[in-house]
Amino acid sequence: MSNQLSAETHLPPTVARPVFDRSALKPGILHFGLGAFHRAHQGIYTQRALESDFGPWGIVAVNLRSPEPVDALAMQDGLYSITVRDSNGETSEVVGATVDWLCAATDRDRVLTYLASPFIHVVTLTVSEKAYGLHPSTGGLDEAHPAITNDLANPGAPVGAVGYLVAGLASRREKGMRPFTILCCDNLPSNGKVVRRLVLEMAERRDPQLAKWIEEEVTFPSSMVDRIVPAATDETRARAKRLISVDDALALDTEPFMQWVIEDEFVSGRPAWEAGGALFVQNVEPYEKMKLRLLNGSHTMIAHLGLLKGLECVRDVMAVPEFVAMTREHMRAAAATLDPVPGIDLDHYMNQLIERFSNRAIAHRNIQIAMDSSQKLPQRILSPAVDALASGSDSASFARVVGLWIAALIRFKDCNDPRRDELLQAAQAADPQDYTASFVAIDGLIPPSLAQSRAWRDRVNAEVAKWC
Repeated sequence: MSNQLSAETHLPPTVARPVFDRSALKPGILHFGLGAFHRAHQGIYTQRALESDFGPWGIVAVNLRSPEPVDALAMQDGLYSITVRDSNGETSEVVGATVDWLCAATDRDRVLTYLASPFIHVVTLTVSEKAYGLHPSTGGLDEAHPAITNDLANPGAPVGAVGYLVAGLASRREKGMRPFTILCCDNLPSNGKVVRRLVLEMAERRDPQLAKWIEEEVTFPSSMVDRIVPAATDETRARAKRLISVDDALALDTEPFMQWVIEDEFVSGRPAWEAGGALFVQNVEPYEKMKLRLLNGSHTMIAHLGLLKGLECVRDVMAVPEFVAMTREHMRAAAATLDPVPGIDLDHYMNQLIERFSNRAIAHRNIQIAMDSSQKLPQRILSPAVDALASGSDSASFARVVGLWIAALIRFKDCNDPRRDELLQAAQAADPQDYTASFVAIDGLIPPSLAQSRAWRDRVNAEVAKWC
């Protein structure tokens, strides 16, 4: 028996594996962002689609910078394992929906060739919010973002996701080919609209006729994705080896819950993702807002509570009854800012979230969730705070979360964030008479209606004072 997961591995009978002929699988999807979430989410949905309705929907997995997951996938013949864990136990599955794997930083030409190939019908992305080069104030291209700077100056040699999308579409237009659908799967509000604007702005700078063609021919469906996928550890990989009997460098743990809501606007076909439970709708925004404000917003609060209390994982925070009550209170405040969500009972959804967060089998580290908070707070916390303030409802819980975040910056004097220097300068300059003042001064960070509300800022200050 091989010591490494591969096509030759003889798996234990309890381990699920692809039931389709992988040798017959052809590429149809190119995906940017070969991270844990994609592997435990879109990878699973695509495997289910192939098992239900086999077709040319293999995934070409592209990592923009790091070659490590690409090399690991190559060593394992495109296979990796997922272990689903909860109080009922654990089950493993080997996923084999990927047909090729590339690192864009070292293999740009092959990535561009794939993007210009007629058999690629859908390009999906999970590259994180910060990778798009979104300007925090305008919502358009941030020309100071390194990838955007490069891709505007060197359109034929892109390094960023938006640059690759525009270069690929330009090649297809030049060849008289149909475009691909661009499906963003990152936690951005109206993510399809956001990426559409960025692509059109970059295309306009390259060639106004290209931008016009993209505007008329390309679709950018929005989507909402949900599954808790902690970063893998040595313990994760050891558990996988026990369950599948071989080493898997890409092994992941995840929860049973999985959700994908997608606007059904595809220009040249798509896999049968509904076979895995994906929901196709006309308007994804109510679902997206629900998830961002209830799940992601609560996660941001829990993560910073954990950091300040020295608790490593979400499950540790949820073992404290006071913090569970605080989480429920935050969810109720967020729910009050939502429009009706078709087919969703919000009380049931919130109870589900509490159960998921409390899953003792999932070690989701608070420091992982707290990364890039300046990119996450606007849609998770600040937007619902603006809505609550405008409607005259209670915005105290949103002020609490901002206060926790500021307190963590002041106490730890460090963060993993694309605006790290600005944030740490603000934390160092924070005045106990008004902790918020130096943060309000950061361009595009705090919305004007909140910055101008003395009562709301006083609530933030009161929270910061509890922890500093």
